[in-house]
Amino acid sequence: MNGAETQEIKGLLRQNDDQYRQLDQQHHQLDYRLHELTEKPYPSTSEQLEKVTLKKRKLALKDRMEGIAREYAQAHSRAS
Repeated sequence: MNGAETQEIKGLLRQNDDQYRQLDQQHHQLDYRLHELTEKPYPSTSEQLEKVTLKKRKLALKDRMEGIAREYAQAHSRAS
């Protein structure tokens, strides 16, 4: 699966798969908050901890989304 195919699959999943769309929205929310924290010149200890936690949660969401995309690609490549 190349980059263009991957992007096409992700677009289809965003439109048609509720679980994928929900994970994508959560990923964007975490990304927004992470950006807010990154912009702070002197984050507090709790903000630094939140930043690390957000990065881990964001990565976990991305892994789940990639798994869904991979399963979709495999299912549709066998059907072709």
